[in-house]
Amino acid sequence: MKQFKILVDVNSDLSPDLRERFDIEYLKAHITIPGGIEKDGILDWDFSNEVDFYNSLKKHGKEYTTAPASPEEYKNAYLKYLKAGFDVLSISISSKLSGTYDFAKMGRDLALEEFKDGKIICVDSRKYSNGFGLLAIEASQRRSEGMNIEETAKWLEDNRDKIHQMGWLDDLSFVASKGRISSSQAFFGQLIGVKPLADFSKDGLVTVLGKAKGEKKAFKAIIEYMKQTIVNPQDQIILMAETNRKEKTLEFKKMIEDEFHPKEIIINTVYPSCGINVGPGLMAAYYFGKPVSDELKDETKLLEGILNK
Repeated sequence: MKQFKILVDVNSDLSPDLRERFDIEYLKAHITIPGGIEKDGILDWDFSNEVDFYNSLKKHGKEYTTAPASPEEYKNAYLKYLKAGFDVLSISISSKLSGTYDFAKMGRDLALEEFKDGKIICVDSRKYSNGFGLLAIEASQRRSEGMNIEETAKWLEDNRDKIHQMGWLDDLSFVASKGRISSSQAFFGQLIGVKPLADFSKDGLVTVLGKAKGEKKAFKAIIEYMKQTIVNPQDQIILMAETNRKEKTLEFKKMIEDEFHPKEIIINTVYPSCGINVGPGLMAAYYFGKPVSDELKDETKLLEGILNK
């Protein structure tokens, strides 16, 4: 069986440690910061630190913009691996949120014009940030178990709708401004004490399912929602993401450990390329569970029932 590389884009939010552990490559993107300064979008902190970045984002959010890697940049990345003797499995942020997937396919076509014997498969993750990263980690594990590139790609497409996000974001204005949630839903994230609880739609959009008044009720609802949606937690790696919410994330992590006893829980960050579109105040868990329903109708009904008890 020919070996293959897993290549993700910067929106997977996989830390250097996770990329090394699971042998995952990534492609840089592009960021513009206040003052019109252009920087590489990378999966590391080249800003002074995470806290300073999110504090700056609060004040200057509209001055931060992102752009994906170009088809030419994808082509060059693919050719590097093809010439080294590898096939390439390219996984991209949801095509409903970015043009990255289309650029990845364009780059594939350009690369295969030059290297006709190569194999490149492009997969739309239909997720972003740590949900996307979790999918890439699972792809790596399938590869380690002996799946070839075609089998791994099919596994991704068959299982991408099983990834859930559950937690809250204190201020939804950032995701609303970037088209990842409706403005009316964002309003609820600005009410004092209200915790909007959200999951992924099939396209990777953050969708508010319900609102909890206060942290205590929110945590209780989150754990109950996870109980009724997670599958085989003892066999899972659960990723947790936070943006300036380390203390609350550690509290949430302890609840998940006590209730579900997963194989492993990894607290990860949200790097600038995704952070610009997410904003500060995120605390969420990412896990595999039951396939999400169309328009999250079943999940909305479930959470409403939990919150109304």
